[in-house]
Amino acid sequence: MYAFASGVRSSRGIERHCRENVAFRVITGNLVPDHVTVARFICRHQRALAGLFTEVLKLCHKAGLVKSGVVSIDGTRIAGNANPDVNFQFEQIALEVVAEVRSTDEAEDEEFGEARGDELPEQLRTPEGRREFFRQARRELGGAGQSEDPQQIGGAEAEASSEPRSTPEFEFDSSHITDAGGGRRRWLSEAKRQLEQHRWDDPDPISRSRIERLLLALERLEADLAAERAGNEAYEAYRYQGRMRDGRRFGRPPDPHLPPEVPEGKVNVTDPDSRPIPIGFGFVQGYNAQTAVNEQQIVLAAEITNLSTDFSQLGPMVDATLDEMAQAGIDQHPEAVAADAGYWNEQQMDDVVNRRHIPVLVAPDKGSRGTPKRWQNEPRANWMRTVLKSDNGRERYAKRKQTVEPLYGDTKHNKGFIRFHRRGRIKVRTEFRLLMMAHNLTKVHRRQIATVAA
Repeated sequence: MYAFASGVRSSRGIERHCRENVAFRVITGNLVPDHVTVARFICRHQRALAGLFTEVLKLCHKAGLVKSGVVSIDGTRIAGNANPDVNFQFEQIALEVVAEVRSTDEAEDEEFGEARGDELPEQLRTPEGRREFFRQARRELGGAGQSEDPQQIGGAEAEASSEPRSTPEFEFDSSHITDAGGGRRRWLSEAKRQLEQHRWDDPDPISRSRIERLLLALERLEADLAAERAGNEAYEAYRYQGRMRDGRRFGRPPDPHLPPEVPEGKVNVTDPDSRPIPIGFGFVQGYNAQTAVNEQQIVLAAEITNLSTDFSQLGPMVDATLDEMAQAGIDQHPEAVAADAGYWNEQQMDDVVNRRHIPVLVAPDKGSRGTPKRWQNEPRANWMRTVLKSDNGRERYAKRKQTVEPLYGDTKHNKGFIRFHRRGRIKVRTEFRLLMMAHNLTKVHRRQIATVAA
């Protein structure tokens, strides 16, 4: 924790400071752990380390830094430990894996004959063939990267890379769609959302072996296509019934939709969990870090997502905030939740107000530029503009500039945290929560100094 608070986050940097820095030597009792030992410790106990966030929040509450007030929610884009130039399509990744499997030119000549040799094998054009290819490739190449790096961390991570993964199969549940709006696009979007949630619930380990990451990337693209097919088949079955769920009859037949034969899209082969996320001047290959901060600049919740926008993050972040506070034994609820225009999602805003009974302040318009305002004539947007123009609404919403925005300025500019060091959504989440824990502990430390001085 002291290393993260002082801006030292790599295992080699921690080892070096344990030799050279007096404060580090006092903490470790003049013991100098090897950087591999530090890395193994973080990997083996990453879930426990992420859970320390709640314990630190308890300390903040005891210090009087968690009070009822306005909680500001915001996100920032942070680069991942991934090369943005290796977002490959299915064909590119498959051909590289095929080239690994075919180890000699003689074997290629026997199989291709007069063909070029860069065509996608016929086996990879059907879901059954692709699954069988993945199994064969893992069996033949499974040992290729096992001893590649001694820092591939003995323990849980090594076991995960050497044994076949037992991740449950994804199954699309159409019962979550309760009304008739949205058409086929909504069903496909819901299938994609459920698949992403499934990956959060059962995360895949990101191996240091390139061939393992290539196979994982192929499986990700195949799972995306399978989810699209499942959503499409469920929608076709729904339309075949002849009536909507509210009893009305359908109009004209739906437009035909045929999912592609081969998975489309791209996936990063360095960190398959990361995605290209737009920022002000382009794109960054990484994650969207989300925080909820109170008026005392204490981080109440810290999560990460790989979605490029904040549109669907208001409800999950409010739930995460209340869950963290409940686990920390804090019975005070926020007086209001404030977020910028990127969080304008009427369904989630209604859910927070009706289910959590917390007022929501979300600006319907982004910035003060002369661009046309969204939903100019809609009652909800006009009502929210009126609320934010009132003295009470303006005062509460302005607190965002004093709480969550300075947090990101301090994290990126002062502490120099502009890139995650670890790969995979679970490891990245642990790293981000450790960073926010260090921020909260710093606030507690300064509060104690100020109290003693007074």
